[in-house]
Amino acid sequence: MQLLPGPETALVISRGIGEGRRVALWTVLGTTLAAGAIQLPLLALGIASLLRASPLGFALLRWAGAAWLIWLGLRLLRAAGVGAVAAAGTPARPSALAALRDGLAANLTNPQPLLFMLAFLPQFVDPARASVGLQLLLLGATQKLTGLAVLGVTALAAGAVGGWLARRPGVVLWQQHVAGTAMILLGLRLLVTGTPDG
Repeated sequence: MQLLPGPETALVISRGIGEGRRVALWTVLGTTLAAGAIQLPLLALGIASLLRASPLGFALLRWAGAAWLIWLGLRLLRAAGVGAVAAAGTPARPSALAALRDGLAANLTNPQPLLFMLAFLPQFVDPARASVGLQLLLLGATQKLTGLAVLGVTALAAGAVGGWLARRPGVVLWQQHVAGTAMILLGLRLLVTGTPDG
């Protein structure tokens, strides 16, 4: 299930190709470990179920996620435009902290990962064996770690492609236009249908 692409995957790929392996890996850390440090306690304590029970809370989070994805897409398009007119070529890369923050925000403002954990993980919990909260915490951590592995490999591959494309600035700018447009479309889809990935 971790292999199914979503907005975080699109963000990591665009970061890897357009801004390099290091930026992509920091984005992965934000979408997995940093987001997990917030989401897993909410899941284990049962607070995540409040989101599921609150249509307004879910809608607000979904709108925030859509706005964030659209903003990231516009930023990619703007960077591609700046890169196109720059004489020397490559736009400035974000810092590690900025990349981690973007990955964290992209995951936290997308309600689907938390709702997926809330809907999927409890079916593997056995209340007779141990604390339900502890089991949910362990299952959620396993999911985040597998996400780290899958997105990490994606970041490394995208970074390798980005390194090859770095010698072809026109292709990188084209890729940034495509990635920016894809992020905007994912945001609009999340806004309209409530799901960014189908």
